[in-house]
Amino acid sequence: MSTTKKVALITGANKGIGFETAKTLLEKGYIVILGVRDEKKGQHAVHQLQNVNARYVVIDVTDEKSISLAEQYIHDNFGKLDVLVNNAGIWIDFGVPMLEVSIKDIETTLKVNTVGVIAVIKEFIPLLKKSESGNIINVSSGLASLNQNSDPTYEYYDYKSLAYSTSKSALNMVTILFSYELKAANIKVNAADPGYCATDLNGKTGPRTPQQGSKIIVKLATLPSNGPTGGFFDENDKIEW
Repeated sequence: MSTTKKVALITGANKGIGFETAKTLLEKGYIVILGVRDEKKGQHAVHQLQNVNARYVVIDVTDEKSISLAEQYIHDNFGKLDVLVNNAGIWIDFGVPMLEVSIKDIETTLKVNTVGVIAVIKEFIPLLKKSESGNIINVSSGLASLNQNSDPTYEYYDYKSLAYSTSKSALNMVTILFSYELKAANIKVNAADPGYCATDLNGKTGPRTPQQGSKIIVKLATLPSNGPTGGFFDENDKIEW
């Protein structure tokens, strides 16, 4: 089956920034597939959206079989993928002093936030190549910026998170490498910083709303075919790596 509508997959989309991104893309006429780890949560999220173009698919970014089954679902039902938003992520060392972060927690964080994104991108490249102009958005963080982390005037300079920031800095490199690899296929790959938003990721401590955080993701998801690739952006402008 194929469709003339644009099709988007958002991982970790049953709540927070991913859910708000889904809402806006649905309003723009996209078919949006919410990637969720739990089927009941997926059903509930789709029910909340109240939109005939909302779907869900079970996907665990740390499980290659799960990723493959999700790809098969989208292939069979839509025949292509125009937008991939790698939003699923964890921050298990939030507020934990760096020297107290366990190696196990670092490995777990990297597996979800970095390796999981690589696995998802690799699986979905064939479907993205069927789009006239594909967009991949990796949801990163201002805490991933080497420049900002080295600048004492940066607003969050004192927020040093060993596992989380390391995983997101690595994700930024993944963004650069895949943007190079996929440029000839007219697939743009960019990293987005939604800002410090109040989500379950950080115990809802952020001063920004998930809706505010979703704006840069939507902007990158709807880039025209001649839009930028291989960049790191927040809602204001480009961020230095």
